[in-house]
Amino acid sequence: MIPAPLTIDVEAAGPKLDKHLSEAPNSAAVFLIHTAGREPYIARTTMLRRRLQRLLGKRSEPSRMLNLRSLATRVDYWPVGSQLESNLLFYHQARLYFKDRYLQLLKLRMPSYVKIVLSNPFPRTQVTTRLSGGEAFFFGPFRTRAAAELFESQALDLFQVRRCQEDLEPRPEHPGCIYGEMGMCLRPCQKVVGAEEYASEVRRLVDFLSSGGKSMLEAAASARDRLSEEMQFEEAARQHARYERIQNVLKLRDDLASELDQLHGVAVTRSSQNGHVDLWFLLKGVWHAPHRFRVSPPQEGKMVPMDRRLRDVVASLQAPKVSVLERQEHVALLARWYYSSWRDGDWIPFESLEKVPYRKLVRAISRIAGERIVAISESSVTSEEGRREQSEEPGGR
Repeated sequence: MIPAPLTIDVEAAGPKLDKHLSEAPNSAAVFLIHTAGREPYIARTTMLRRRLQRLLGKRSEPSRMLNLRSLATRVDYWPVGSQLESNLLFYHQARLYFKDRYLQLLKLRMPSYVKIVLSNPFPRTQVTTRLSGGEAFFFGPFRTRAAAELFESQALDLFQVRRCQEDLEPRPEHPGCIYGEMGMCLRPCQKVVGAEEYASEVRRLVDFLSSGGKSMLEAAASARDRLSEEMQFEEAARQHARYERIQNVLKLRDDLASELDQLHGVAVTRSSQNGHVDLWFLLKGVWHAPHRFRVSPPQEGKMVPMDRRLRDVVASLQAPKVSVLERQEHVALLARWYYSSWRDGDWIPFESLEKVPYRKLVRAISRIAGERIVAISESSVTSEEGRREQSEEPGGR
C-alpha cells in the first residue's frame, strides 16, 4: 500500500549533505530519519526542506534544538497532497517501525459504535470503542460517545429489546425493571417470552439498523396509506406520528454511521503529482491501496472517457484482508479525517462496488482537480510577487 520513498543517503552525501537537503521539495511530506543502531525518527511536516535542514543542517553554535546530523544514515520521505494521505502514510510507517507505541505516536482515538451482542442467549446493546471477532453487529462510527449513547437510547425506544447489561437467568420471580413495567421490554428475564420470540425482536432491530431505517419507514408508510384509504383517520394519524418518530431517530445518526460490513466509500483528495487526484477506496471499513488517477487522458493514444477509466479502476478492486485490530484502526483513521475541521477532499459513500455513483465521483474529481490548479496558480503568483518585491528592495537581486 505504501509507495516507494524518495531517499537521501546521508552517509554517502558526506560534506555535500547540505546541498542535498537544499534540493528537497519544500512541500508537505511524511519522513523517516534512519539512525545507526537506534530507532528512526518519524514525523510529518508541511515544509519538508526547512524541517530537514533544521534536523540535519550543520550548526555553527551549540543549541538545545534537536539535531540528528551525527546519527543519521538515511532519510526516506513521501511527498503528500492531502491530510488523509499524510495520516495514512504516517500510520503505516509508525506501525512498521514502532509496533508497541504507534497509536501513541499517532494519537489515534478509537470512535464509538453501537454494538448488539448476538453471542448472548438474550442479545443486548452496548456502546463500545472496540471491535471484536465474535458474533456481534456493529453500527458506527459515531463522532463522540455521547452521540452513540443518544442514538442507542432513542433507537431502543422503537423496540422491546432489553437495556439491562446482566447475563440473564430467566425465572418468573425475577424482579424485572421499569422498562418492562412500561411495556418497553419483552421481559425475557421473567419468562414472559421465550428466547425465540425475543430473538425475533432483536432481528427487527438489526434489520432497522442495517437498512438505514428503511424497513420500519416503509412499513409505517404502507400502514398509514392503507388506513387512510380505509378512512380510519385516527389510526392513520398514529402511524404518521410513528413515521415521524422513526425519522427523528434516524436524524441522530452521524454521517458515517452504518453497519460496519456496509461501510464503503471513496475519498477524493489532491495528489502530490500534477495532473492527478488520489482515490482512496474504503471497503468494509478497510482502506484499499490508493489509486493515483490521471484527470485528463494521455495526449497520445485513444481518448477514453473518465467514466470508463473509473469503471476499470473499480473493477480491479478487491477488499484487503486485515485483522480485527487493523480494521478498527482503519475506521478510526476515517473518522478522524471525516469528522475533523481540517478535512480536505470529498467523501462519496456507496452501498457496494456495483452501485458506485460515478456521476458524483466524476464531479468530485473535477472539483478537486480544479482546486489544485487554482492553488498552484496562486502559489506561482505569490512567488512571482515575492521575487518582484525582493528585486525592488534596495540591494535586491
